[in-house]
Amino acid sequence: MDARRRRILFRARHRGTHETDLLVGGFVAETIGTLDEAGLDALEAVLELPDPDLFDWLTGRRAVPAEAETPMLRAMVDWTQARRGAGRG
Repeated sequence: MDARRRRILFRARHRGTHETDLLVGGFVAETIGTLDEAGLDALEAVLELPDPDLFDWLTGRRAVPAEAETPMLRAMVDWTQARRGAGRG
């Protein structure tokens, strides 16, 4: 794994709240190897979002507002919801 991917993965797993670390870190660990440079850029943009908002969106507590909706965030929400539905989240 290259340095950029290692840095992103570390950042995803060390966000500040344990629950968000698990959700975001799990998604990133599973998908980071498949992302091109544009995908990594999109992922880094999602990682800039505040933890409380990201956690609420990932868990379905609140809907993602239109101004925050991106394909990468939608992929993360869908991934999280699929795992939660399967009893793994």
